Amino acid sequence: MKQREKVQKPDWLRIKLTTGGNYAEIKDMMRSKTLHSVCEEARCPNIYECWANRTATFMILGDICTRACRFCAVKTGLPTELDLQEPERVAEAAEQMGLRHCVVTSVARDDLADGGASIFAATIHAIRKRMPFCRVEVLIPDFMGNWDALKVVMDAKPDILNHNIETVERLSDRVRAKAKYSRSLELLKKAKELAPKIPTKSSIMLGVGEEWDEILQAMDDLRAVDCNILTLGQYLQPSANHLPLVRYVHPDEFAKLKEEGLRRGFRHVESGPLVRSSYHAHEQTDSAAAASERELDESRA
Repeated sequence: MKQREKVQKPDWLRIKLTTGGNYAEIKDMMRSKTLHSVCEEARCPNIYECWANRTATFMILGDICTRACRFCAVKTGLPTELDLQEPERVAEAAEQMGLRHCVVTSVARDDLADGGASIFAATIHAIRKRMPFCRVEVLIPDFMGNWDALKVVMDAKPDILNHNIETVERLSDRVRAKAKYSRSLELLKKAKELAPKIPTKSSIMLGVGEEWDEILQAMDDLRAVDCNILTLGQYLQPSANHLPLVRYVHPDEFAKLKEEGLRRGFRHVESGPLVRSSYHAHEQTDSAAAASERELDESRA
């Protein structure tokens, strides 16, 4: 594929590096417990801020993904084993960090019959056993449309069910591997049917060639399946071999998109160049819950 001319990084994407005691402590803990974080594996630009503030997103089911999405920096290949002790180690780490809101995601494991749903459920239960008052948010793959696997996760009662559509419908097949735009929407719809009271969440990355009207349509599609929380962030090309960056989106445009999302009924919209799906996840959830309470009060009035 012909490489586009490199787009110069704007000033608003400057990242402050903070690598103090908390950062080092969390890094050491991840190593000692043989755990993975999406913060490292996906080269998240917010890792320094988040780890310095003692927050992290755990990545379960190993660190090798069976898919090769063109935007993602996570290693791809064929995983060799399934670590059944991983849920307990994640729970231990969450307890050690004193988390009140724990985010758990995973690589895609299309080699497993249930896509790893049972490990997601076991991780939720392990965290709850150690930390009954800790909220658990899960960011799940599409399980290749296996709704029985989705039910396993929903039956474990996560506090937030997150599944990312990643981009607009026109670009979905080009950006994502094996995942389908319509299947992602169906997953979010099924999640609400299985557990209507559990908020759902999704994310769109910008800068890969999408048009304004397509973003708005993706918002409408998400609202049509009653998705409650939306995050919008800037795509950053991990390497020359990944999906080319088309443009950097100005913060003013992110602000306008936030307004559009709120107008459409999302309970919370996190929108900005450095926003990622799990960035300030606890604050997103608090904000969405407050919006839900306001809606309830208004309906009673």
